Amino acid sequence: MRLTQQALEQASAVGANADESPEMKLAETKFARAKGSMADESYKNARMRAEQAELDARLAEAQVLTRKSQEQLNVLNTRITRLRKQLQLGEAQ
Repeated sequence: MRLTQQALEQASAVGANADESPEMKLAETKFARAKGSMADESYKNARMRAEQAELDARLAEAQVLTRKSQEQLNVLNTRITRLRKQLQLGEAQ
């Protein structure tokens, strides 16, 4: 349960939230169910739901990091294109 909580916190720290990420919403829902199963002393079910929630949270985190990396790559590509155009203009003169 502690690992799942840490995974949720880490995903949230990089910007994953339940409003924008269905995986994060799923992770939070499964974690809540895992807590309920623990309260009912259904430990096997609690462990399974907690593991699923952890994986969903890690997926949400990875998706956010991938999106941020893609955005950075797009910015760099735009800058490279701009520099190439400037170089071409400089060579023409």
